[in-house]
Amino acid sequence: MRAVVTQMAAVSAALALRSPPFFFLLLVANSKATTLNITNRCSHTVWPAAVPVGGGVQLDPGKSWTLNVSGLTSSGRLWARTGCSFDGRGEGSCQTGDCGGTLACKDYGQPPVTLAEFRTGQGQADDFFDISLVNGFNVPMDFLPVPTLGLGGPGCSKGPRCEANITSRCPTELQAPGGCNNACIGNGTSNCEPTTYTAFFKQMCPDAYTDYNDFTCPAGTNYQVIFCPPFNLTVSPAPASSLPAPIGPSSKRPESSILRSHVVIIALVGGFLLLAVLVAVTFFRCNQRAQRQQEMEEEEEFGELQGALLRFTFQQLQVATWQFTHKLGEGGFGSVFKGQFGEEIIAVKRLDRAGQGKMQFLAEVQTISSIHHINLVRLIGFCAEKSHRLLVYEYMPKRSLDRWIYSRHDDYAPLDWSTRCKIITHIAKGLSYLHEECTKKIAHLDVKPQNILLDDNYNAKLSDFGLCKLIDRDMSQVVTRMRGTPGYLAPEWLTSQITEKVDVYSFGVVVMEIICARKNLDISQSEENIHLITLVEEKVKSGRLVDLIDKSTDMQAHKQDVVEMMKLGMWCLQIDCRKRPNMSEVVNLLESGDMKAYTNISNNFVATSPTNFGMAGNLSYSDSPEVSNLSGRR
Repeated sequence: MRAVVTQMAAVSAALALRSPPFFFLLLVANSKATTLNITNRCSHTVWPAAVPVGGGVQLDPGKSWTLNVSGLTSSGRLWARTGCSFDGRGEGSCQTGDCGGTLACKDYGQPPVTLAEFRTGQGQADDFFDISLVNGFNVPMDFLPVPTLGLGGPGCSKGPRCEANITSRCPTELQAPGGCNNACIGNGTSNCEPTTYTAFFKQMCPDAYTDYNDFTCPAGTNYQVIFCPPFNLTVSPAPASSLPAPIGPSSKRPESSILRSHVVIIALVGGFLLLAVLVAVTFFRCNQRAQRQQEMEEEEEFGELQGALLRFTFQQLQVATWQFTHKLGEGGFGSVFKGQFGEEIIAVKRLDRAGQGKMQFLAEVQTISSIHHINLVRLIGFCAEKSHRLLVYEYMPKRSLDRWIYSRHDDYAPLDWSTRCKIITHIAKGLSYLHEECTKKIAHLDVKPQNILLDDNYNAKLSDFGLCKLIDRDMSQVVTRMRGTPGYLAPEWLTSQITEKVDVYSFGVVVMEIICARKNLDISQSEENIHLITLVEEKVKSGRLVDLIDKSTDMQAHKQDVVEMMKLGMWCLQIDCRKRPNMSEVVNLLESGDMKAYTNISNNFVATSPTNFGMAGNLSYSDSPEVSNLSGRR
């Protein structure tokens, strides 16, 4: 540690000798106290330290510490130490910003650490201050002048900000416990030019010190230092006093009648304007109150989930996705972007629409945060900040299944038969878990190839739970409006009375698409071939199912096995939902290899007239998912 401290002292000395006064914040009022109001807005405790004024405190989230820096005669530094542990004598260590293991340290901290640097007026007109990342980064920080009549008062620059938490994108070679080192730390030389960290640090924190850019305020200004500040923090200037315009003497005294009419007109206009202002103010305040109430309700809705999921800020996800530049795909309610958080590649779904999309967002967070299965995509976290709604998933490198069964080019070669069997089995296992192993049955309601994701080994996982519904186990079905994707909807959707068997029907459609390597509804085909399930119905009646099998060599070599799999799919496509299997039965057949267990299969899969879809039993009106009802075994 002593070697590191010595080296950083040399780095700081080199910077100080090279540059004019750049150091950090405030100080020295000629005749009044100059203070730093230091506030911790982080979700974790920090231990700020300041030299040479000395001292150090434990600063819990939401707490402040006022430091009097009046009379300081040399430059100083302030930083937040993180990840600290101390013994009964106050000695210990911190992950970042440590200085000899003491709480009230007198030396500069060990990197990595975000530094606020300052030099007082020292009899001159101005203070000089900045935020420096020369020693690395550990927490976002603001250094702002306290406003008087305006932002910082007359003669103040805006003050530096480093609001982004850049550790999530810290390059591997710069990573350190609790933070992100500067590239020149540990290189054995004190020749640490600003350009060595400009490419990364400066991009993330444009206000950071490089090439002599510092900030100034008149000596004696007070400052506020905020660790983990809110985004886009601004300090509004105090409103200027409003004075009536002067009225000059009248050149001629008006007649009393004219004066009275003018008074009446002015009174009417003034009353109307006053009424309009009152209505506008009332509407504005009601709107603000309703918005605040809505935000509070949303905070309560999502508050229970924070223990199980990471909660991201919108800016963190902007940074992680490179400003949402790498789009992986899009659906009816949003787009999905590739990103990186720390060492992990992630997929970020950003909802593009409010209203129904917002309801789907809440349903998806509540549902998938409380269920865990190897064949369900893993939800890492979410963002619910103002109007922003985003979900953060594990990244699935092979993307969605539709690319592999519809496409025909080098990037998406035809899948072999064993891989198709594996994918079908994984889909069945994921649905079996949702239907039979959770405390409440969960109907996915949007099973289709676009919502089935593949990892590097073609392991399949169900995704997109925005349309899911819960079904009490003492209820046989629920009543809900039609939802899902045309081409995958079971016939009973016409009655709005559905069970989890609608997923079984959709699964049957997906099985046929995987085997035939085409969309169920394909308008590029001739009119008689547009609807795949209708074709299946015709071919099975004429004994020509093999005509529909994908023409790739591997599939043709396994025709008998493929036809048996198609019969399993037809079992799932029965119009009467009571004749469809449970997904656990499907899994047992797939794993045992005995594909002849189904009997009495009707060869009609498309409802052409009103019929009995097998709906009977107790009805339940579907509710929004409740987190406490969703837990189940893996």
